[in-house]
Parts: sequence; structure tokens; C-alpha cells
Amino acid sequence: QMVVDFAPPQGSVLRATAIYKKSEHVAEVVRRCPHHERTPDTDGLAPPAHLIRVEGNLRAIYKVDDITSRHSVMVLYEAPQLGAGFTTVLYNYMCNSSCMGGMNRRPILTIITLETQDGQMLGRRSFEVRVCACPGRDRKTEESNFRKDHETKTMSKTPSTTKRGMIKESTMSRPEGSKRAKLSASSDEEIYTLQVKGKERFDMLKKINDSLELTDAIPPCDVEKYRQKLLSKSKKERDGQTPEPKRGKKLMVKDEKSDSD
Repeated sequence: QMVVDFAPPQGSVLRATAIYKKSEHVAEVVRRCPHHERTPDTDGLAPPAHLIRVEGNLRAIYKVDDITSRHSVMVLYEAPQLGAGFTTVLYNYMCNSSCMGGMNRRPILTIITLETQDGQMLGRRSFEVRVCACPGRDRKTEESNFRKDHETKTMSKTPSTTKRGMIKESTMSRPEGSKRAKLSASSDEEIYTLQVKGKERFDMLKKINDSLELTDAIPPCDVEKYRQKLLSKSKKERDGQTPEPKRGKKLMVKDEKSDSD
């Protein structure tokens, strides 16, 4: 379907040319495979080697460029039919993309140009083409391969993280690298997200996290002073308890009854 902004000059033509998409093949001429080239399916107008043919137009002209030897087919530009906003040209590709000796699974582009009788180019469009016997099957195969490639790329990122974790763990296990591992752990600013099932477990882990955050906020010297204070307090409590005699009568405390009572 050809759409133009304004009507071209009288006698303008539409030219269709097929080229290979990849740079390593772009210099080659796109042509039919030897098997289909020998097939007697020609209407007598199109040369057997031409890949693109025009259907329903007996005035189509098939050309071979004198310099590049590329194949092309030209038809006169016709104004759109009444009520239509475009001009329709029926192109038929005479080989599959998988044909050996022809395209051989190499992607191709079809270039459509609008030219005057003198060869001046008025417009140009290109699009990728793939010719196959079962488009639905090939589409499903391509989608499946795309999903597999996406999953492979996603999974390939995980081993690098695991490997980095293993290296860090092995470094921490070495005595000579313990100080370096501690510095690395203390400077770790990466944030992790942990999904917890249950409100009770969440509150418990939140308290632990809040305690750790508070510990990081307190200077180490203050933490040591607080620890020493707790130790001295617990020592005083132990020293204040009256030891029970190992022999003789048991020391009675107020409001405590003896066994005989």
C-alpha cells in the first residue's frame, strides 16, 4: 500500500528492489535458488532468476542494473481508487528465505522507491521481509527462541553475583585478610529487600534491624562504655547476693516458712 503526500508527475514509476540486510552480504545480488529458478512457474514476463514479481499487472518491467546487477521490478504509479487513500501493488516473492543456494536464511530488505521518468527519486521506503511456508509456525518458533534467550540472559547475571559472594566469603575466612573483609563489610551500603510471611515475624525482624541500625549510629567508644557499665552492674548484683551455708541450718529469710511448718 503506497501513500504519497502529493500526486507525483505523470509517468512516475514504483520500483521494488531486494537487498541483503547484513553488511557482509549486502554486495551480493538477491536471486532465486537454483531449484526454484528451474521450476516452470513463470508467466513469460519475469525472468526466472528474479525474486520479486508483480501480480495482476501485465505492464510490469523487470530490470537488471548495469553496474550492480541488482534485480528490480517497476510499475507505473496509479492514483488511488475513489474512496481509498493509498495505491495497492501486489508483490510476490518466488523463493522461501530458507532456500539453499538462494537467500539461505539471510535476512533481506525490500526497498520501494518512487521515481520520475528521468530517474529522479521522489520517495523511498524499506522494510524487512521473511518468506516462509508456515508463517504461524515460524512466528511461534521465533517467540519461543526469544523467550529462551531472554531467560538465558537473565540467568547469566545470577552466577556473577554468586561468584562475587563466594570470593568475599573465602576472603573473610583467611586470617590475613580478615581486616580487609571487615572493612569491606562495614563499607557495604547496598540495600536488600527481604520478604517475610506473617506480621509477628516481620515485627521481630524489624526490631533486630532497628537494633542494628541503632548500633551503627552509636560511636564504638560509647558502646564499649555501655558494655562495661552492664558488666559492673551485673557483678554488683552477684556480689550482693548472700550465699547459703553449705552445712548446718538453712538461713531463713523473712516471710519464708521452714519444712517443719
